[in-house]
Amino acid sequence: MSLRSLPLLRRAASAATLVALTLGAPSAFAADLVVSAAASLTNAFRQLGEQFERAHPDTKIVLNFGASDVLMQQIIKGAPADVFASADQSAMDKAEAEKVVQAATRKDFAANAIVLIVPHDSRLNIATPKDLARAAVKRVAYGNPASVPVGRYTRGALEAQGLWDAVAAKGVPAQNVRQALDYVARGEVDAGFVFATDAAVMVDKVKVAARVPTTTPVTYPIAVTAQSKQAQQANAFVQYVLSAEGQATLARFGFQKP
Repeated sequence: MSLRSLPLLRRAASAATLVALTLGAPSAFAADLVVSAAASLTNAFRQLGEQFERAHPDTKIVLNFGASDVLMQQIIKGAPADVFASADQSAMDKAEAEKVVQAATRKDFAANAIVLIVPHDSRLNIATPKDLARAAVKRVAYGNPASVPVGRYTRGALEAQGLWDAVAAKGVPAQNVRQALDYVARGEVDAGFVFATDAAVMVDKVKVAARVPTTTPVTYPIAVTAQSKQAQQANAFVQYVLSAEGQATLARFGFQKP
């Protein structure tokens, strides 16, 4: 072997050692647990995720927030998810019908309410949904009923009061409840419908004009997905959400027991 070839051999050996060390090194977490949750759960689930990670240091919670129907469709199309938490039963029913969640793991874990909100500096004296029919009210935000649970609850409630057509004519459909909240907070609309827990996030920018009775209870189901490769950890997260500690955290963010 010539002296000229030694540096090349040393470099090759070093590279091989680096590859071996890289492949052999354990990952920082034994499992990345993807939790797809309704947008209205954003603040509460961020806290729940941190608490769960402290109790399970080998698991990293990866949160994916959005409209429940959008998340459900993502899961149906194969997007990675281990846990699905919906803001209404309809989206979870569809997920179960498509067999993308484990029906045996499905549990209701929280309840909420629909409220009518207005910008904090509003001078329109809106006090009930009926006031939205007045000519002075031009734009009203609510979740798109076709894909957003808060929109479905809102439509059902307004239909029961004979107000849906009048409000829909002024409607500004939002992609999720947080977008509806933002529209009101920025004063881009005269009023909006959100969950009570969302209104509580921006008490300095919006105020609740009225609590809106719904035709169906506002309940949140959660389930482990059928595709999860971390079923044990996924079940542990679901059980944590249902535990006394998890329920206490949800209560701090304004959620009620189902």
